[in-house]
Amino acid sequence: MTGADVSSRSALATLTVPAATLSNDPLLALIAAISPPYQTKVTISKKKNDPLSLTIGPDTLTHRNAILRTLCGGGLHNALDSQGSSPLLFLGGHSASSFAGASPVSALAMAGISSWMSVASSIREGGPDDVSTLIGQLNGYFSTRSFVVPSAAPTLADLDLYLAILSKVSGDELESMAGGYANTRRWLEQCGATLDELTVVAAKNAEYSKIPAATIPKGLSPKPRPLPMFFYGDEDESVVAAAASAVASATNAAPAGNKGKGAGAKPAGAPGAGGGLTDEQKKEAADKRAKKAAEKAAKKKDQPKAKANKGGNTPPAEVTISALDIRVGKIVKAWAHESSEKLYCEEVDVGEEAPRKIASGLRAFYKEDEMQNRDVLVLCNLKEAKMGGYPSHGMVLCACNADHTSVEFAVPPAGAKIGERVTFEGFEGDPEPANKVSKKKIFIKLAPDLKTDENGEVVWKGAKGVTSAGVCKAVNGMANAQVS
Repeated sequence: MTGADVSSRSALATLTVPAATLSNDPLLALIAAISPPYQTKVTISKKKNDPLSLTIGPDTLTHRNAILRTLCGGGLHNALDSQGSSPLLFLGGHSASSFAGASPVSALAMAGISSWMSVASSIREGGPDDVSTLIGQLNGYFSTRSFVVPSAAPTLADLDLYLAILSKVSGDELESMAGGYANTRRWLEQCGATLDELTVVAAKNAEYSKIPAATIPKGLSPKPRPLPMFFYGDEDESVVAAAASAVASATNAAPAGNKGKGAGAKPAGAPGAGGGLTDEQKKEAADKRAKKAAEKAAKKKDQPKAKANKGGNTPPAEVTISALDIRVGKIVKAWAHESSEKLYCEEVDVGEEAPRKIASGLRAFYKEDEMQNRDVLVLCNLKEAKMGGYPSHGMVLCACNADHTSVEFAVPPAGAKIGERVTFEGFEGDPEPANKVSKKKIFIKLAPDLKTDENGEVVWKGAKGVTSAGVCKAVNGMANAQVS
């Protein structure tokens, strides 16, 4: 193979970014600085009207989120999503394994990254109230996961969402909002720490990249956390209280430089010190545990077996797609948002007395005249929220590919009646009220299974979405796509 052959097969790209955009988008600045210079040439334009773009061969991308995902993923040989070649797996290591459907889990994760970056864009268009709501919702979401998609560390989507939050609230205001949301706080602290590390890497690269350092708003100040203590569940209250006292002592301990100094200092393990329990307390606790265990065993032996679930709580019913109120709608009017490059403002007829006002981030995918008089599917039981100051009450559903570079409307069949509800075969039931959908994060839970099948038809867990006129689908038949 000749040197010319190597050069011709190399994925060389040119990123053109206006200086103003670079200074206002810290994530873009970091990615640009970290991207391998032998693959990506960065041109900083000082012209106001020059658009953000990424050119790879004959193809040019102009959508900011798609550009970031391409820089991190398959467009450049996964240079920023591979162990050893990148300080962080920006796509969670899913980019290569999602290619051509090799891994369904990775394909879903890539679609999730795209969707969460769209959420970040919406947060940037909204206000502080939207951030407050999101922080509460994330606390429940992160109760069973560490990051927005399966990953060992924050991904591009985590960092984008984190910086979107900081663009609206930061410092003391963010501390106040995070409050007692332990799960959200953990995530915020981790994202902040990761960005600190990436900033150091970007600063080293700046010696030859000449890309200005990104300015990251102030996030949360990490709080000290003592190591967790394990309990069997049958300890006496005095044991738990003593352990709690030890934790409190550790949390409120003097700074490291003062440890052990002064006349009042006690060695670890001494009575009253935060290092542990005395031998007397340990013996007393062991005796009480043994006594309780004996009493429990005797009681269990003398009593007949209780019937399953007798007197117990009925397990909560599984939430299904029937909880969502998806209706046939028609966009009767649409226009470009006056202050957002991504949003259309719409008035959508969903069979109510007056059209609903809805904002959709579709300007990169549809021209304004293509938005008019469109038959669409609308998720109606969402709480009203401001998007760029426009009151949006619902969501126009679209199918999108994994990297969010292709988006098309999800539409009802010809002849479907305006306002008719879309149902899914085998999942009957009334929709939940909007406040419950928001509070219980119902849409977030159901969304991963709402997609198109191999025929481009809208399905949830394989069940087709139908109206009295037939099956709903992606308008151009996009197959195996996420619907949101």
